[in-house]
Amino acid sequence: MKSVKILSDRYNNEREQMKNLISVVGPTGSGKTRLAIDLAKYLGTEIVSCDSRQFFREMKIGTAAPSEQELAEAVHHFIGNLSIQEYYSIGQYEHDAVQKLQELFLSQDTVILVGGSMMYEKAVLEGLNDLPEANDENQKKLQAILENEGIIKLQEILKDLDPVYFEVVDIHNHRRLLRAIDVIWQTQTKYSDLISVSQGSRDFNVIRIGIEAPREALYERINKRVDIMMENGLLEEAKGLEDFRHLTALNTVGYSELFKYFDGEWDLDFAVSEIKKNSRRYAKRQLTWYRKADDIYYLPLGYGPNDFESLILHIKSLMK
Repeated sequence: MKSVKILSDRYNNEREQMKNLISVVGPTGSGKTRLAIDLAKYLGTEIVSCDSRQFFREMKIGTAAPSEQELAEAVHHFIGNLSIQEYYSIGQYEHDAVQKLQELFLSQDTVILVGGSMMYEKAVLEGLNDLPEANDENQKKLQAILENEGIIKLQEILKDLDPVYFEVVDIHNHRRLLRAIDVIWQTQTKYSDLISVSQGSRDFNVIRIGIEAPREALYERINKRVDIMMENGLLEEAKGLEDFRHLTALNTVGYSELFKYFDGEWDLDFAVSEIKKNSRRYAKRQLTWYRKADDIYYLPLGYGPNDFESLILHIKSLMK
C-alpha cells in the first residue's frame, strides 16, 4: 500500500508540474501578434515565434515582424535572430525552439507560441518525422526541371503526386517543392501522409488558440497591410536585398514580386497587386490547414474584452 501511495504522489506531482504551451495560430493578417502579446502580458510570460520568415533580421517590413513597440510589450524569441545569409532548417528550429521552451519552463508555468508557419508549429508540438536525406539524383533532375521549365512545372508535379500537401505548401518556395517531390519519389508515399504521423507527444500541455476571420474581411485586411508595408518602406527594403535574391529566405511573397519590378518585367502597381494576391493565396492555404484541426478555440476577428475574458476562462479550464 505504501508503494502505491508513493506512485500516486509521484503521479500527482508530475501532473502539478506539467507546463502549458499556448499556441496562437491563424492566417496571415488575422492579428496573431496582438493576441499573443495580450496573452503574454496577462499571464506574465514570454513569446516564442514559429513564423519562419520573421527569423531574418533584414526582412522586418515584408514579413510584418513585431514592431519595436510590440517587442517592448513582451519578451519575444526567434524574431530577427538570424541573417538571411544563414542556413536554417526546420530541424534546427525544432531543436532550438524545444530547448528554449525547456529554459523558459524553469521559471514559467505557461509560454506562448505564435506564428502562421504550419509545419514549424507542428515541429514544436509533435516533432518531425524521420524523413530521408535528399537524393542527389532526384535533386539534379528537379533542379533541371526548375531551370528549364520553371517553378510552375514543379507545382504541377507536386499537385499531381500529393494534392493535399499542395493545398498547404508555399508553392512559391521552390525548395519546399523540391524537398516534397524528392521524398515522395524516394518513399513512394505522399508527403502529406508522412508528415501527418506524430512522433509522440511532448512533455508539456498544448492549448491551441485561433482567430476566426470571414474570408472577405481577412482579404481586406491583407490588402490594407500590403499598402501599409509599402508606405513603411518595403520597396527600399527589397531593393537593399536585391543582391541576395538567390537566397531561400527571399524567395517569398513580398520580395520576389518586387524583384520582377526591379528587373523591368512588371510595373510597380502590378507588382504590389501580385503581393496582395499571393498573400491572399497563402492565407487560403493556412485556412485550409487549420480547418482540419478540431482542437483550436477561436476568437472572432477584432475580438473585444468579453471575447478575451471568455478565452482566459477556456485556457484556465485546460491548464494542467
